Amino acid sequence: MRIFEKLKIKPNNIELYQTAFTHTSYANEHGVESYERLEFLGDAVLQLLMSDYLFNTRHIDEGEMTKLRSHYVCETALYEYSKILGLGEHLRLGKGELESGGMKRKATNSDIFESFLGALYLDQGIEVARKFFKEIVIPIIESHAIDYFKDYKSSLQEYVQTDKKSLKYKIINEEGPAHNKTFTAEVIIDNIVYGEGIAHSKKQAEQLAAKNALEKAQKG
Repeated sequence: MRIFEKLKIKPNNIELYQTAFTHTSYANEHGVESYERLEFLGDAVLQLLMSDYLFNTRHIDEGEMTKLRSHYVCETALYEYSKILGLGEHLRLGKGELESGGMKRKATNSDIFESFLGALYLDQGIEVARKFFKEIVIPIIESHAIDYFKDYKSSLQEYVQTDKKSLKYKIINEEGPAHNKTFTAEVIIDNIVYGEGIAHSKKQAEQLAAKNALEKAQKG
């Protein structure tokens, strides 16, 4: 895998990384393990590394750190990290998923960033995982590519509070297989639908709905 040359890493257990790139569709077709368990582990490792980074570099309170961390580990952020590394080219997909464009699917590419990090942690240990985090994730964060991680829900909440209007989000549709669901969210202000968002997680769908509402408000 070219990724090891890029990161200057010599893998101890190549099978771990193969699993990290194995989509559920491929796993079902070939009777092997998918990346889901490694994704779970990688998520925890990323949360730890991100929390440590924010604690040591940002003199802000717990609430602000939590908000920033959520920005930097959301689906859109993970997709950016994965895309920069070119992780998608190593994906193992089932025939149907491959034919439907799964290689470029945002949710899948986001997932494999976490599963790869989980595999890296198991194979190389926490210090190598930390070095990887510093070399790949931190430069993106510190380049101020904030548009990827903008918290549109907080911005909309602040906008609405000035007029003391009610604000709520509603998931109005959920479709697709368990490993690749698509959610549609609406944002409702004073019982009127102001925006809609579609994404592979409920939280991201709500963020996009808030973004849609803000764009309409600015035009209006």
